[in-house]
Amino acid sequence: MSVQERLIRYCKVNTQSDPNSETIPSSKRQFDLANLLKKEMEEIGLVDIQLTEQCYLYGTLPSTLDEESETVGFIAHMDTAPDFSGENVNPRIIENYDGEDIHLNEQIILSVNDFPSMKNYIGKDLIVTDGNTLLGADDKAGIAEILEACDWLMKHPEIKHGKIKVAFTPDEEIGRGADCFDVAGFGCDFAYTLDGGEVHIVADETFNAASADIHIKGFSIHPGSAKDKMINALNIAQEFHALLPKDARPEHTEGREGFYHLHDMSGNVEEANLHYILRNHDLKKLELQKESLTLAKEYINKLYKRDLVDVVIHDEYRNMYEILKDNPRPVEIAKKALTTLGLNVEMESIRGGTDGATLTFKGLPCPNLGTGGGNYHGRYEYCCIQEMEQAVQCILNIVELVSTKEGL
Repeated sequence: MSVQERLIRYCKVNTQSDPNSETIPSSKRQFDLANLLKKEMEEIGLVDIQLTEQCYLYGTLPSTLDEESETVGFIAHMDTAPDFSGENVNPRIIENYDGEDIHLNEQIILSVNDFPSMKNYIGKDLIVTDGNTLLGADDKAGIAEILEACDWLMKHPEIKHGKIKVAFTPDEEIGRGADCFDVAGFGCDFAYTLDGGEVHIVADETFNAASADIHIKGFSIHPGSAKDKMINALNIAQEFHALLPKDARPEHTEGREGFYHLHDMSGNVEEANLHYILRNHDLKKLELQKESLTLAKEYINKLYKRDLVDVVIHDEYRNMYEILKDNPRPVEIAKKALTTLGLNVEMESIRGGTDGATLTFKGLPCPNLGTGGGNYHGRYEYCCIQEMEQAVQCILNIVELVSTKEGL
């Protein structure tokens, strides 16, 4: 089975996570893929395979060395984003892409005007959707590449390597992918998540992340007799939102600029609720963002001379660069592995998070590698077959560098 055949097979299994669920995993359908992968891992020859009740799948590729060597891990997530349908995914291959618009179906076009970076794939082979679903390359491409590399190593026992660990996680797309990850049991010196975009990019930095729930109490009365009595919670919600900087919304930010994102808003005259996500690469700036929400609350409560607004802030994940900057070796090994392929390596500060961010803070240094996909979480998602093949080779190069200690 080729790496693209693996991806297409996995994409056809619906594994969307559910942000409204309190179970782990958030959706039982993630076990459908986990069980399929478990069988493949057994067929490849991995050992110590374990599928937990929380839908974490672990396995080991035994060492072929006579001496002790470091243990490296490779991790990808099984769930797909709840943002867009993952039901009845029908991938197809565009061979020798010509750089023009791709008609996903009769109504939906993947336009190079909307996505000019598609020009980078002229002459390459792409896997795309039929326009009705997401593809699921985020992150099933990572799974396919990890298992393809394992399969190759098992078929080439003459290639000497140390112990290799693999893990496939649930619920990454809803921020819970590393919550129940058994770092101690995984037993790696360091690892890599394969959960990025273009294959030449290495990510050693993520956002610091928090969320905030704003509850607003109003006072409802008949509008005909409301003068000096009614307090419309919906109006208070608008006033609260207007106190936050407009230029710090996601649609106005890029690079290392943080943001306040009003993700959800609901209510009526009597009460209203706002949900924000707060993101910043700089932890001190994130703390200032959280403080600004508290100041906005205090301002409105003082203005109306009553406690109308309540703010509850939740910390989510931290920027893994805080740890990796003092332990750069995994990043340097990845850069060397990609350079060996003739690629010009770029470092990326992810405008998001990965399982690797949480795992790094749990004691497992874990930078993120590209898988060859793009336009994630929607109908325009794609994956480049040639970049998937390069990602497989990158894994093999990392294994060689670790095993031969060239990565030291």
